[in-house]
Amino acid sequence: MSLVITGIGELTTHADEEPRDGPFAVVVEGDRVAWTGRARDAPPADTAVDVDGRAVLPGWVDSHTHLVFAGDRGEEFGQRVAGRPYKPGGIQTTVDATRAAPDADLAARLRRHVDEAARQGTTCLETKTGYGLTVADEVRAARIAAGTTGVDEVTFLGAHLTPTGTTTPDYLDLVCGPMLVAVAGHVRWIDVFCEDGAFDADAAARVLAAGAARGLGGRVHGNQLGPGPGVAVAVAGGAASVDHATHLTDDDVEALAASDTVATLLPACDLSTGQPPPPARRLVDAGATVALASNANPGSCYTTSMALCVALAVLRSGLSVPEAIRAATLGGARALRRDDVGHLRVGARADLHVLDAPTVVHLAQRPGVPLTAAVWRAGRRVPARRPVPEEVRS
Repeated sequence: MSLVITGIGELTTHADEEPRDGPFAVVVEGDRVAWTGRARDAPPADTAVDVDGRAVLPGWVDSHTHLVFAGDRGEEFGQRVAGRPYKPGGIQTTVDATRAAPDADLAARLRRHVDEAARQGTTCLETKTGYGLTVADEVRAARIAAGTTGVDEVTFLGAHLTPTGTTTPDYLDLVCGPMLVAVAGHVRWIDVFCEDGAFDADAAARVLAAGAARGLGGRVHGNQLGPGPGVAVAVAGGAASVDHATHLTDDDVEALAASDTVATLLPACDLSTGQPPPPARRLVDAGATVALASNANPGSCYTTSMALCVALAVLRSGLSVPEAIRAATLGGARALRRDDVGHLRVGARADLHVLDAPTVVHLAQRPGVPLTAAVWRAGRRVPARRPVPEEVRS
């Protein structure tokens, strides 16, 4: 079946030249974009949807989330906003709860968060393990994530922190040995938290090398809480991305600009943890590739809203609205080394996000307002949120 989405007031495709002189239309055949252009020139299709002047853009590509977890860290958040600084050690709280949770509970919670993100326009989503930190629990998390519709990419984050009851050298042997072997069939990426309180540069480099030897692409959590070696380790190890990248030296910025490693910025996390805004403007001006992602997780950033991340990148980090949208779509796709998502060129996966607004400027102009009118993922319309049941007379 083919579908034409017509009456588009503003269309963002990330093609070399964006279409002009609207209204516009997009034709979808199956799960792919078949045509884009002016509405009056659109080829016939089996069905049609008129979006009545609304803006259409590619679905968000959220390349950094932690959604296989149990438990709640609301108390920790309350302490943090009362002045207690964020420290990575709070992760252990989620590890304990996740280990104790049945598979069905983890899967249901993951499904709920993936659906929540999709209803807000996220059509390509990565998520990580990292709250199990035993061989059995990391494999369980990877298996659940890989089997969940709407999760496009799964990352092994056994090197999240050293769990209680072991030493870092012994735990690294486990991560780079039996744990990696057991989990590799369920994941495409390996990640490491390179930060004070987690793993140092040598440990992070070892994790990346072990993953590469098993055919996994590399990612690094780095430079979140202060300047550190995360960017250097990521670039030297050929990692696809270094994520957080909040505290960067000039050398870090130059290294990213000269490499294929994407700087994935997590502005909602920086807001939540009291960090300064990420240096998006510096990175873009230097020529580095920038992505925006949510970092949805129960501790440091419990949001799935990519629209919030776009607004923060504009209002606090100096990006223009088109630059922020590009980072939240095409930038995320590049961080995941994908060329089928993040754009609406012919042949792309048909991931479309319709705003209840005439222009994408509203994403930053109206922060916090739910502006998603409709979403298609791989050519299928994402169901809207089910309404609260009506009152029933007794």
